[in-house]
Amino acid sequence: MIAQLFFLVLLIAGIYPFVKNIKKIIRNIRLGKPINRSDNPSERLRIMLKVAFGQSKMTARPLPALLHFIVYAGFIIINIEVLEILIDGLFGTHRILSFLGGIYSFIIAAFEWLALLVIIACAVFLARRNIARLKRFKGIEMTSWPRSDANYILFFEIVLMSAFLLMNAADFKLQILGTTHYTQAGSFPISNYLTSLLPQRPDFLITTERTFWWLHITGIFAFLNYLPYSKHLHIVIAFPNTYYSNLEPSAKLGNMPVVTNEVKAMLDPSYTPLQLEASRFGAKDVTDLSWKNLMDAYSCTECGRCTSECPANMTGKLLSPRKIMMDTRDRITEIGNNIDQHGKDHVDEKSLLDTYITREEIWACTSCQACINACPINIDPLNIIMELRRYAVMEETKAPTSINNMFSNIENNGAPWKYSPSDRFNWANTNH
Repeated sequence: MIAQLFFLVLLIAGIYPFVKNIKKIIRNIRLGKPINRSDNPSERLRIMLKVAFGQSKMTARPLPALLHFIVYAGFIIINIEVLEILIDGLFGTHRILSFLGGIYSFIIAAFEWLALLVIIACAVFLARRNIARLKRFKGIEMTSWPRSDANYILFFEIVLMSAFLLMNAADFKLQILGTTHYTQAGSFPISNYLTSLLPQRPDFLITTERTFWWLHITGIFAFLNYLPYSKHLHIVIAFPNTYYSNLEPSAKLGNMPVVTNEVKAMLDPSYTPLQLEASRFGAKDVTDLSWKNLMDAYSCTECGRCTSECPANMTGKLLSPRKIMMDTRDRITEIGNNIDQHGKDHVDEKSLLDTYITREEIWACTSCQACINACPINIDPLNIIMELRRYAVMEETKAPTSINNMFSNIENNGAPWKYSPSDRFNWANTNH
């Protein structure tokens, strides 16, 4: 009974802070401007199943795709085993689902093979990051915390899977010895090779089995509460994020209602706009962005595929689409923390533009959409960049000289070039 009460306390202590932190993230996302992404639910469901569940965009890089799928499957499937642990922990039973017989043996065997594959995959990922030092895991935004965060999770996965196999090894040996409470249940194709490392003493084996049982479930609760502070939150939020994907062409620049209203009012003096004015043209801070932009930021896996495909970044320019998303997430998290500490009206004199993202970064973008196409979960850094540009141009009238020249040419010549409209077809009359 003491163990059951302790488990109940552990369960509450594990779930309560996780739910509390997830609510904060949802609150932060809702600080964004409203945008309608509820249309065409069947198409949205198809995209979510294909991109998030099926991981279709990962296949552009086959080896990482295979390794990621193994870890992903391990997270989803092996944690089904947590259901049995929860029941056993609350009711003091042991392998309560063993009544399934052969099905149970198949499930445990599948879990063990998958656990081994997860350990191998995580070891390869660690080697890619820390030994091979792949270029896309570097960058000015990849400071000590982002690099450590990835390593922590991979190491943690190895510990959890190892604890699972060692727990099973001690359990299997206790079954062989006929120890009370450890009845024959399950098939252990991997952990049976670990039994030779364990002594024959039942008391020591029971202690070992219980130790790794508690380590496994405690580690899962710890992992759960680490997620809201980690890039690995994407394993939860990637599903709604892909569901709310943009169904319009990815680089389409939507009209601003306030501008549309002004034009209509100019053309028709009797027109009465529903929206008379906007608080801001474009975006200076994250609260000027849409809630979907903020969900994108929290969904970012920091994998670097967007930056590795960015032509501006390839040519040495400062722009990194991954940094755009990481900066957006850091800024909205900072605003959320300010709300918690000082109230919703607190102003910290910071902004996404200039404090986090420089002008050089936003004007380096060619709007080629390579970052959107490369992202495994349909994140859109381009939309954030375009909103920051809108603010710079429409609110501050600040743009690079080349952009201002283009605006002037459009105003005077009806085209981005400096030539008069009457000279536009002179090339056709040129003798070659």
